[in-house]
Amino acid sequence: MKPKISLITLAVRDFPRMLTFYRDGLGFPTHNFQEGEDFCMFALEGSWLALFPREASAEDAGVSPEGSGFSGVVLSHNAPSRTEVDSVFAHVLSVGAQEIKAPQEVFWGGYSGYFADPEGNLWEVAHNPFTDLS
Repeated sequence: MKPKISLITLAVRDFPRMLTFYRDGLGFPTHNFQEGEDFCMFALEGSWLALFPREASAEDAGVSPEGSGFSGVVLSHNAPSRTEVDSVFAHVLSVGAQEIKAPQEVFWGGYSGYFADPEGNLWEVAHNPFTDLS
């Protein structure tokens, strides 16, 4: 297996709301999406993000769609500077994200903050001064 994550799929409860957040709010470009469909892929730099209804995703995997609390997964967006972290963070809040932890200096020497998308999926926005992940 290649050491690569090709696609991250968020199993969502409210597909139209999440589509609006990611496409219109964050400006993620869709790929081959037609209005009325219940699956959407976003072409990102180096990977893909998809939205798919939670019930259908759980059925496909053969697991229960029930669950709450921290899933143990955090999506991350790395920025080239602390200023850019602050800018990205302000933007996501303006389009409907919920602040979880405001950007600040962190124990490992970087700068980061956390927000949740409209369904509570956690994102970290970070600047790593040691490795350029932007």
